[in-house]
Amino acid sequence: MKKVAAFAVMLALAPLPALAQMVEDIKFESGNYGTLISGSVTGNDYFDYRLEANAGQQLFVELSVQNTNGDGVAYFNILPPGSSGETIFTGSMEAEQVAKVQLPKSGPYTIRVYLMGNDRDTDKTVGY
Repeated sequence: MKKVAAFAVMLALAPLPALAQMVEDIKFESGNYGTLISGSVTGNDYFDYRLEANAGQQLFVELSVQNTNGDGVAYFNILPPGSSGETIFTGSMEAEQVAKVQLPKSGPYTIRVYLMGNDRDTDKTVGY
């Protein structure tokens, strides 16, 4: 049975502001296959969450917007190891911000949270 790596982006009581192109490494405690992450992203900034995973594992990501001073629309992409921008999941192309992806190769994957449209253009902040 293949292990499932889970990652859910959820509510924070006091989201921290994301600065331009922030990066955080995600590590799972021994025996755990998931974690909840909270934060926020503003305007043209984006927040990268990196995690190590193996080929054949499933990665589950769900983004839930909780606080905003704009329209409250945030997206995420999943970038495979070695990506220079290519994605294996593109949130802006999906109706809901939920992904369940079977990983094609081993290595560091990046989950990139970002804004588009009016929230990005008017430098709004969206918490997740």
